Amino acid sequence: MTTATTVKTEYEAIIGLETHCQLSTNTKIFSNSSTAFGADPNTNIDPVCMGLPGVLPVLNEKVLEYAVKAGLALNCQIARYSKFDRKQYFYPDLPKNYQISQYDLPIAEHGWLEIELVDAEGNPTRKRIGITRLHMEEDAGKLVHAGSVGEASRNETRLSGSSYSLVDYNRAGVPLVEIVSEPDLRSGLEAAEYAEELRRIVRYLGVSDGNMQEGSLRCDVNISVRPVGREEFGTKVEIKNMNSFSAIQRAIDYEIERQIAAIVAGDRIIQETRLWEEGAQRTSSMRVKEGSSDYRYFPEPDLAPIEVTDAELEKWRSELPELPAQKRHHYESELGLSAYDARVLTEDRSIAEYFETAIASGANPKAAANWITQDIAAHLNKQKLSITEIGLTPTNLADIITRIETGKISNAQAKEKLPDLLTGISPEKAFAGLELITDPSVLEPIVDEVIAANPKELEKYRNGNTNLKGFFVGQVLKKTGKRADPKLTNELVEKKLNA
Repeated sequence: MTTATTVKTEYEAIIGLETHCQLSTNTKIFSNSSTAFGADPNTNIDPVCMGLPGVLPVLNEKVLEYAVKAGLALNCQIARYSKFDRKQYFYPDLPKNYQISQYDLPIAEHGWLEIELVDAEGNPTRKRIGITRLHMEEDAGKLVHAGSVGEASRNETRLSGSSYSLVDYNRAGVPLVEIVSEPDLRSGLEAAEYAEELRRIVRYLGVSDGNMQEGSLRCDVNISVRPVGREEFGTKVEIKNMNSFSAIQRAIDYEIERQIAAIVAGDRIIQETRLWEEGAQRTSSMRVKEGSSDYRYFPEPDLAPIEVTDAELEKWRSELPELPAQKRHHYESELGLSAYDARVLTEDRSIAEYFETAIASGANPKAAANWITQDIAAHLNKQKLSITEIGLTPTNLADIITRIETGKISNAQAKEKLPDLLTGISPEKAFAGLELITDPSVLEPIVDEVIAANPKELEKYRNGNTNLKGFFVGQVLKKTGKRADPKLTNELVEKKLNA
């Protein structure tokens, strides 16, 4: 009997991503209008981005710098000579009825990035995903569909169940880089990790905030399936409208199953663009996919070609930070951290820098990782803060860890005082008068006193209820205001109870 699982293993998915990443410049790619998010509709506009007659675009130098840095970080070959092109298409949110983009001579090509998948046991699996190209382009505006269907007459065109549409041109002319991957991805999980790693990289570089909820990072997926062992690709389908990494994974997994089921049933897969419906958890057809010939590309006559000099290239290369994958390798191979800890610590550049400053100040790497990924992370999540907004400096964290490891304070004391420490109180002040009692001659009489004060519990312990050892340890800690060294207390209590 052939099962659904058997059918699925007879096919493989071929997946590539086209990622539009908004660059974090203050002004637009060809004009000086602001790129600030959240402004009132049609306030960040100007004659250039509106395509008014007689105006000319001028390239924002910062856009070129950010594009080259992104290309270098993705191990691309940077074009010393490239140009802009006009991409023709007609839509209400594109004022000029063409988009200025790059076609046959992009700024960067032939790169790669490494993704890392960690299994349930914490073991990492690494895979290199090719980057076909990275090119600069301007964004279009945004259509806002409004009104209800009931407000429209039967003869009116209804878009998305609305009676009318409004256009906000604030995004028109916002600078983008489009990053096109090779078809090297094979699952929704790999594609989601690729997109996440891409966001980590552009955030580390400081060239984009990568906020998907604000449209700063938008991914379109190209996916086809083919029988295992066949070299020829199947018919490609594009999926749009995914606003999270989990949505990317779910949309791909759904589309793989849909295409396999259609092929098995003898149906034809058509080249089309489909939308991901988050509520229904399915893809639906949007339009037949255009080909490059439909866009009628030709060189942009109003912009000169771009030449990147040796001096510019070396300057921008020298400004690149250590990237997430490099940090993960370093943390695992040289600092002995687990793949999980390395991944969490490198998720955000500010967290990685906090960690590195702590260990440079003398903190044990594993202990620093535990504090940052557990107790401090819990506080950050609860208060919705970044690590740069807390009062506990990495140097003070190193001080706390050293105090614990040298027996001056206990781990429990440090955790108890953490809320105060996070507000900026120094370890000296927080732990004043709380140094651990580590002298057996001081602790032994206290242990004797606690045992003598609890004869019933002593009798139960000696009759086999050895769990009561924790009770006696707790009483000693209570009596000393938690200043008794926990390890020494355990040893003394056990010795006295078994005497």
